[in-house]
Amino acid sequence: MQLTEAPVEERTYSFWEQVNRMFDRAAAHTKHPKGLLDQIKACNSVYRMEFPVKRDDGSIEVVRAYRAEHSHHKLPTKGGIRYAPNVTEDEVMALAALMTYKCAIVDVPFGGAKGGVKIDRRQYSEAELERITRRYTYELLKKNFIGPGVDVPAPDYGTGPREMAWILDTYNSFSSNPLEALACVTGKPVGQGGVRGRKEATGRGVFFGVREACSVEEDMKALGLQPGLGGKTVVVQGLGNVGYHAAKFLQEGGAVLVGLAEIEGAIYNPDGLDLEAVMEHRRRTGSILNFPGAKNLERSQDALELPCDILVPAALENQITVENAPHIQARIIAEAANGPVTIEAEEILLKKGVLIIPDVYLNAGGVTVSYFEWLRNLYHVRFGRLSKRFEERTFSRILEVIEDLTGKKVPVELIQEVAHGADEEDLVNSGLEETMINAYQEILTIRREHGVDLRTAAFIDAINKVAQSYLELGIFP
Repeated sequence: MQLTEAPVEERTYSFWEQVNRMFDRAAAHTKHPKGLLDQIKACNSVYRMEFPVKRDDGSIEVVRAYRAEHSHHKLPTKGGIRYAPNVTEDEVMALAALMTYKCAIVDVPFGGAKGGVKIDRRQYSEAELERITRRYTYELLKKNFIGPGVDVPAPDYGTGPREMAWILDTYNSFSSNPLEALACVTGKPVGQGGVRGRKEATGRGVFFGVREACSVEEDMKALGLQPGLGGKTVVVQGLGNVGYHAAKFLQEGGAVLVGLAEIEGAIYNPDGLDLEAVMEHRRRTGSILNFPGAKNLERSQDALELPCDILVPAALENQITVENAPHIQARIIAEAANGPVTIEAEEILLKKGVLIIPDVYLNAGGVTVSYFEWLRNLYHVRFGRLSKRFEERTFSRILEVIEDLTGKKVPVELIQEVAHGADEEDLVNSGLEETMINAYQEILTIRREHGVDLRTAAFIDAINKVAQSYLELGIFP
């Protein structure tokens, strides 16, 4: 009798359970006491609220919202606010935990937090969204869940600079310390204390992380790839802020975009897709489908199984499961979204030799630049303002000396390129690049030391740093 292999069944874990399973797997490689590990893993505070909002037609609607502060080992806590109809307490707790570990990995001195408002923003007018945002902020204020040294929100799915400006204005109306009020929230418009480069930060961080991973010769050799990003084929699922900018910078870095997916479906062209042309086509027609020269895929998830070197899931969690993991053809999965690969799917992919660059590291660009914005707000001065002109004059003088010594004139184009003082965006991008490179090298060292995958190495790194903070602070009382 011939035995057939039973299909793998995937147990359904909540998002919070998935994060804690990853934590436990990594914690087994550390020597910290169980009690300390339990404290690191626990979500310290969760605030669930329900408040009334008056709709434009005069009716009253009760809105449910959350704010979770996972860890207070460093203050303030930090994390975005999402507006989505499927927001749950479990989800905000899981995302707050990931923020704790993410901040630790990239050495940003914050604890993790996350917020959510359970609404479909498409069903509300701008005036209604403003009322919801302001009331949510007021509820956070009442329970001391917001403040420059307490808890600092930022944009997330369904929110952006406009909502952050409303939060700032509401906070300012009740603050007794207006001097520091700007630092109560990040991701603001530049004119309201935001920092240049914040909008692109998460996608740019994905690019820096993927580029760094592709520079490791031993890993590329194991995958049958050449080191470097140039020429590698990429599929991106999700063209929101993160996915679009990740695709843009990867393409500019020499990668070839062969597949793009959005909610309406996906397109594929093995010879490459022009991202900006696709986005213009979508603006004009309302869809990426039927883009000239590309093949349509009716289901967005079908793009995950396209042949490519690098797959970038930049949409929602639980996109790669035991059902489609065996069919994934990518050799590198770059998790731009939070939790796009389930635990069981990851086991299948790792056995296939796929390199997974974990979300807990890869999408940390947003919080890194939010940290820069928070510092800018506390300093009350724009980065580069004090040094830009001085640097330009210094570089110009160096070129003049070269001209005097050589007797040759330096080309004007070279002068314009070299004699350039760093402005705010230059400094922000430079700081982000430095952060992502250093963090990846730390994770790589831990992976080699323990013989584990990148995600486990990243969690080991985070656990060790948070544990060290608790050990130094002691336990009160």
